Amino acid sequence: MNKSKKLYKKLLIIAIALYVLFTLINQQGALNQYSKETEELSAQVQEEKEYGEELAQEKEKVNSLEFIEQTAREKLDMYLPNERVYVDAGL
Repeated sequence: MNKSKKLYKKLLIIAIALYVLFTLINQQGALNQYSKETEELSAQVQEEKEYGEELAQEKEKVNSLEFIEQTAREKLDMYLPNERVYVDAGL
């Protein structure tokens, strides 16, 4: 009877050790995945910040007088008074 108790104790200890080992391996895999996702999200945040800065610069550019004049000339065919416009008929 004494041998069977020792055998059960050893089997229980081995089972617990295997469970702990399996759990630790799974948790390490999850941590690695979360770390990778964190890096990807950080990169996306950086890209969005850069895009936001580009939009801010574009907003400043759009509000400039030069941009307004250029847009009026190109898209609306508007010109300043007393300005001569030459059109190339060869196109």
